[in-house]
Amino acid sequence: MIAAVVPAQNEEKRIGVVLHQLLNLKVDKIIVVLNGSYDNTLREIQSFKSSRIEVIHFKDPLGIDVPRAVGAKYAYKRGARHVLFVDGDMVGNIGYELNLLMENCLKNNLDLALTNCYPTAPQPCYLTKIIIYFRQLLNQETGLIDMIDISTPSHGPHMISRGMLEIIPYKDFAVPPIEMVLALKQGLNIAIGVEIPHTRLGSSIKNVKHSQIIAQTIAGDCLEALCVFRGEPRSRKYHGMDYIGYHNTRRWDLLEVFFIEVDFMNR
Repeated sequence: MIAAVVPAQNEEKRIGVVLHQLLNLKVDKIIVVLNGSYDNTLREIQSFKSSRIEVIHFKDPLGIDVPRAVGAKYAYKRGARHVLFVDGDMVGNIGYELNLLMENCLKNNLDLALTNCYPTAPQPCYLTKIIIYFRQLLNQETGLIDMIDISTPSHGPHMISRGMLEIIPYKDFAVPPIEMVLALKQGLNIAIGVEIPHTRLGSSIKNVKHSQIIAQTIAGDCLEALCVFRGEPRSRKYHGMDYIGYHNTRRWDLLEVFFIEVDFMNR
């Protein structure tokens, strides 16, 4: 079984586009992790009336990337052999690329198939430079740069194997660069599965403040992943600065409660 995990928060008028593309793929189950939404996202999802779509609904926001951890464990418990992650705001016309990502993951027996969102050099704005710097810092030291350049599961759709779900702690899917580093340390098969330029993803554009905090979050996530690679205590500090970003909004407590509930239901 192939499952797609779709994190979504306040994505009305966008989530429908994403679901439509996924329903046209050879995906057996679409798991929407809806968290902290106060708009009509749920109603839009329910309008599809498809048995392939299942919603895990959290009243409170889980924080950035935590829904991925929710979806990872739930998909595993439902018997998924592979899991495709696609954010609920990606309204770009990327159905062909998603299918290619899936095909390449299966054909090449990849445990982690990533999207290269920068096949050409991006525009050199300040926040992009920060993000690229820390992604390059991580991938260079770990040796991943030779395999995937500066790609990361934080950016763009990606697909993982059941083997990876069996090895990586579910909680670490909430900090995507750590998920990637742990896969590397376990000798799992990591590669680029497809190229989709960032501008074609169609991700929602928010305000400058949000973009700044996202950049800090990604930087801090990369720094934590570097610590994991080195076997050191996890830290988000670099040259005297602590890159927190949205990290302190991640609701580990809600995640742990969900894990307990899923384990209980599957006894």
